[in-house]
Amino acid sequence: MNKTFKITFALFLLLVLALAYLEASEPEPVNWSPSYVAKDKVPLGSFVFFESWKTNSAADIEEIKIPPYEFFMQDSLPNGTYFFLNHYIAFDDDELNNLLEWIEKGNSAFIAADYLSMNLLDTLDLEINEFISNKDFTSHPQFNLVNPELKSAEPYKLDHDIEAIFFSKIDTARHTVLGVANLEDGSTSKEQINFIKVPFGNGELLLHTNPQAFSNYFLLSENNYEYAEKVLAYMDENGRILWDSYYKSGKTFYSSPLYILLNSRSLKWAYYFVIIGGVLFIIFEGKRKQRPIPVVAPQKNQTYEYTQTIADLYLEQKRYKELASKKIELFLEYIRINYRLPTQEINEQFYLDLSSRAGKEPEEAKNLFNTINSIKSKAQISKEEFLKLSRKINEFKDTKDGK
Repeated sequence: MNKTFKITFALFLLLVLALAYLEASEPEPVNWSPSYVAKDKVPLGSFVFFESWKTNSAADIEEIKIPPYEFFMQDSLPNGTYFFLNHYIAFDDDELNNLLEWIEKGNSAFIAADYLSMNLLDTLDLEINEFISNKDFTSHPQFNLVNPELKSAEPYKLDHDIEAIFFSKIDTARHTVLGVANLEDGSTSKEQINFIKVPFGNGELLLHTNPQAFSNYFLLSENNYEYAEKVLAYMDENGRILWDSYYKSGKTFYSSPLYILLNSRSLKWAYYFVIIGGVLFIIFEGKRKQRPIPVVAPQKNQTYEYTQTIADLYLEQKRYKELASKKIELFLEYIRINYRLPTQEINEQFYLDLSSRAGKEPEEAKNLFNTINSIKSKAQISKEEFLKLSRKINEFKDTKDGK
């Protein structure tokens, strides 16, 4: 090992040590991942809400750590309110049926989630949607209740960008609106329904589309804790609360054997240095001793050629309608991903939103979808019609991509 190599190795090692020191001395970034675990103290955990409720309420709160399906398989079931709080709640069909049968007998359920399972929404004749500001594509909703006795003079604000989900369709004859979210779009604002009560048999469901309103971050901001207290007023204060600890985005327990090691900054960096030392040993010590490894060329990615072959088969067999259908499906997926617009309902508002985000005139977007609807309505189309559709879609997309 010559002198130049030793100097280079020493400088490299000093660089690694300096980078490790800078990384270790930096404050840990805030974890904004949705958790809603009762013991989690991250911003979107529910430690503050759970402990405050447990301490200040007369209700008997019991944690349910098994899936609802297993819970409802028990011989004797308690009465009360099943409380679900998470980023998403996805019941399977059997689980949902068991829950609704339990509610029909005079019990209740509170579900706060950004995303609710489709089978639940279909059963209750509900639809949800997401609000996205046209100004900066962010949302900072403000929450309030509609009951005059519970309504606050000033709405409760959440100053962090979150997914603003709201009920876009309810059955006004059966469902009762309990709360709204004030959503600002530039200089204008609009109230959308985010909290409703749905009667079911002898019981009821309380549905809330913004679980962030029960998070640590929201409740510790100004007087926002009052909002959670007012929401809980719709439940039996002296009843039994079944707190769901199964449907949680965060972990309720730590299964990794490295948790203790990586939870301590000193032990974590000691562990990293061992790994770095092992890598350096392999690089410099194994350089002369390892045998040459033959270079194996990776397999060629022939996805494009395969796709081209399939397309040629469609063209050769003159299956232009099938090609057009796939072209339309890909274009709708392109709109959902690049413009963040839902494509389930195509209406005048959709044309305005799409043209605004794509830099087009509303008439151009409307003409394009008129062509798409015309293609969809036909059993067969000609090659010229397919080429016309492809040209219109490509021209519409080229503007967004700056071509």
